[in-house]
Amino acid sequence: MKTSAPKPSEFFLPDFCGLHSVLTVVVLSELFALIFTLGAPGTSFDPWGQLALISLFMQWAGLSSAALLCASRRVLARLSNVAAALSAYFMLLLLILLLSEVAYRLAGDAGHVLYGTNHGEFLLRNLAIGAIVIALALRYLYVQHQWKQRIRAEAEARLQALQARIRPHFLFNSINTVTSLIHDRPDQAEEALLDLADLFRASMGEEQRRIPFADELALTRRYLHMETLRLGERLRVEWRVDTIPPQALIPPLILQPLVENAVYHGIEPHRQGGTITLAGHTRGNTLVLELSNPLPPQPAVHKGGNRLALDNIRERLQAHYGRQAALKIDENDGIYRVTLTLPLEVEA
Repeated sequence: MKTSAPKPSEFFLPDFCGLHSVLTVVVLSELFALIFTLGAPGTSFDPWGQLALISLFMQWAGLSSAALLCASRRVLARLSNVAAALSAYFMLLLLILLLSEVAYRLAGDAGHVLYGTNHGEFLLRNLAIGAIVIALALRYLYVQHQWKQRIRAEAEARLQALQARIRPHFLFNSINTVTSLIHDRPDQAEEALLDLADLFRASMGEEQRRIPFADELALTRRYLHMETLRLGERLRVEWRVDTIPPQALIPPLILQPLVENAVYHGIEPHRQGGTITLAGHTRGNTLVLELSNPLPPQPAVHKGGNRLALDNIRERLQAHYGRQAALKIDENDGIYRVTLTLPLEVEA
């Protein structure tokens, strides 16, 4: 039965064209050179010269192997992982044999003295060492790839679970908004239902790790329009996000729950309403979003729901960015302020 080729994200060999991979090869080659020098049975009375010679050969072999894997990556990526591993293994062994032959011939008559062995023994020893090192390296790369795949799958599952937890809360509050309009203002209730349909079309779409800031902003504006039908002039919104690139990528449903909290815990308890301010700016490679609303005149009834939403957003930021993102809460001078700090990523 034919084995299907892995997807690019499932291919276990790293990109040896990258600077990080090349530097790793250089360091490991020098480490092997030091080990082989210490354990070499050669007759040289110049250990530093012998180290330099072995280092030259190891760097030559290591960088040539990296170049070969870089050049053949596209071809290997079309194969199954097993076929790619076997192909890479025998290609690298053939390269080691070729480089060993060239190195011995370049040494000429001094080859036996320099390498401490005759021609055949030199080739066989290098092939044996290469076979072991290449097999261990390929095994390590495969195990590391499997570990990364498992971590990625666990992170995706966690993100989907966190995303699923925020949606029922969103649905419940949205339906309450529509219900409050049905008897007294049926026309506005119908308009709110249309907004709600658009909201759910956006929020229940395909799971994505990041969406453009413009899409999240459009979702938030539709939600606020629906709440304006219910609260009227009590709900005022001030936007200060013109400097944020529309294609800046952020996690989905990150602003709307914060705005929802601001409406239910900051605006609704006030008889005169209040203003929600959404501001944002970029600072180097960082995106900063700040949402503020007036504090309620007394402890909010829905405080538990507020904490649930904030904890959910904090966990999602942690899952997306780790320590690179943060959520900060500040209460001062009658204003409740939430500040999001996350890496700036712009969609190509």
